[in-house]
Amino acid sequence: MQITITINHLLKVFEVLAWILFLGLSVEVGALICNTVITLFFNTNGVQHFWDEPKYMAQLITTNDYHFVVIASNMIIVGVLKSIMFYLIIKLLSGKQFNMEQPFNNILKNFIQNTAILCLGIGIFASYGSNYAISISKQGYPTPDIQALHIGGADVWIFMSIILFLIKLIVHKGIELQNENSLTI
Repeated sequence: MQITITINHLLKVFEVLAWILFLGLSVEVGALICNTVITLFFNTNGVQHFWDEPKYMAQLITTNDYHFVVIASNMIIVGVLKSIMFYLIIKLLSGKQFNMEQPFNNILKNFIQNTAILCLGIGIFASYGSNYAISISKQGYPTPDIQALHIGGADVWIFMSIILFLIKLIVHKGIELQNENSLTI
């Protein structure tokens, strides 16, 4: 007996992985939002429960609330954009509108365009957050490592956005060719 793995099987595996990542990111962002609100308005000791390096963020909130809000906001925005991106992946893979028989269609083109825009947004906010954290650390404020804040790798996100915009152009050309081909037959 031979086991064959089809594209539909792989797409289902990718859909399950996308659900896992979406749920994980959503929980992380929700916890981050709740923790930020609790830390700012109710209990400044709440900062020690969620971040990887709580001593830096605890020192930062006691020395300057504004810097804490800027860094936390960037972390939240980047996390929300990542969650939205995985939601779009789930929507594409679970929807019946995407047809593998004719893969070049407007649904795929719009998906790639939206994902490229989200990647660009993640890159911009991650870059701003990283640069902001570096600049305040040079001023003597305590800041955790950029990777601990989950806002590192801005250049990779921007590069991915550029690649996705190029793929969108290729898919657009594929749609045109597919439409011309269907009209000539």
